[in-house]
Amino acid sequence: MKHALLALAISAIIPTISKACDTALILTIDVSNSVDTAEYRLQTDGLVDALRNQAIVDAMVRQEAAITVVQWSGASRQEVSIPWTRIRTSLDAARLAAAAELMPRAFVLSDTAPAEAIRFSLPLFSQVTDCKHKVIDISGDGTPNSGSETRDARNAAERAGVTINAVAIESMGLAITNFYKSAVITRNGFVITARTHREYPDAIRRKILRELSQVVG
Repeated sequence: MKHALLALAISAIIPTISKACDTALILTIDVSNSVDTAEYRLQTDGLVDALRNQAIVDAMVRQEAAITVVQWSGASRQEVSIPWTRIRTSLDAARLAAAAELMPRAFVLSDTAPAEAIRFSLPLFSQVTDCKHKVIDISGDGTPNSGSETRDARNAAERAGVTINAVAIESMGLAITNFYKSAVITRNGFVITARTHREYPDAIRRKILRELSQVVG
């Protein structure tokens, strides 16, 4: 009888025990006019490969990370393409990668407004208030040609305790990298440079792994 009561007590307690979410990560993808169809596929395939990388899967599960994917382009064009997903098991990670693989492009023929991507993303963290660290990834291949002042959006993120990191996709030189360093990332953030979209898969994998390993740059 005592053993039966003990078993019942344990079974009542176990469902309430859950690891705390360490990191909430918003992965944003630039789908503005400068990104053609092949480049969009390089970005999404790179994201899928990263989400299937065993080291990243292990880190997401260990932290019980929350992940969402946002596509962005012009001032009024942002979309949650994959809603918040809690990664408690490797199966959760596999489902997230599968959703990313099937994700259709949200916008075409649109401007580039990274400030609005940040401003759109910030309220999403209200859905994952239990996560200790909150991070926005900005991936893009251009400087703004529409929208509000990017530094103001970056400063709003800092005041909210949100880290912004970036992948700068270059075609020549370091113009995008330098812009992201000066106007987009937060003081505790970092930029990884991908020289052309073909380097993006490796860059996004390294960035996500660094974020989940160190949380901040």
